Amino acid sequence: MGDFLKLEGRIAVVTGGARGIGLAITRALIDHGVRVHVFDVAPGKGDDAAPYSFHQADIADSASVATAVAGLPPGVSLLVNNAGITRDRSAINMSDDEWDSVLSVNLTGAFHMIRALAPAMRVAGYGRIVNITSINGIRGKFGQANYCASKAGLIGLTKTLARELGPKGITVNAVAPGMVMTEMARALPPEFADKAKAEAVLPELATPEDVANTVLFLLSDAARRITGEVIRVDAGQYV
Repeated sequence: MGDFLKLEGRIAVVTGGARGIGLAITRALIDHGVRVHVFDVAPGKGDDAAPYSFHQADIADSASVATAVAGLPPGVSLLVNNAGITRDRSAINMSDDEWDSVLSVNLTGAFHMIRALAPAMRVAGYGRIVNITSINGIRGKFGQANYCASKAGLIGLTKTLARELGPKGITVNAVAPGMVMTEMARALPPEFADKAKAEAVLPELATPEDVANTVLFLLSDAARRITGEVIRVDAGQYV
């Protein structure tokens, strides 16, 4: 599989890579010989032994991103915009801060990261960017106007940057998970997972590793002629 993906020796940045889906992506990249730099607001649990370099960064703040990027080695060619937050509430009851904070991290944060890292990829004539969106950015979901708008915006950003960066050899794609069985999801009341399972056409919901495998494919040269795409990893929830 390592020969198939040909990721050995590359350098990646993964936002929100210290926990959950982001950590699964980080570990999968490391397993394929990639040197991973994680941008997150806080390090993961002390017992996590994944050998990545941690950079404390608030991606919603462009100055924080610039500082963290300045601490990277040259040659970053892979970027995964995974960091995201939720502040669920019905739209008519949603506060300005609940709206602004989710858009700032989920959408503006991805823009800050791409703007900071894409110039060097353009000079190198090579880059792979994967944005983690959501099936709810395609279909909408009650109580998630801010989250769904941010994830829908991420799809528009993905397609636009695929056009802008493609001539320089950079692909830009998105992965849209449905409900993923992370530790956080398993801690929710069972009716949430039950509803997702009822929507799905496969017998099991996706795991973080399922999402990570799709991200690795899109970051690899096996997907070198794929750009501007949104791939759902949702056990068929959207179907």
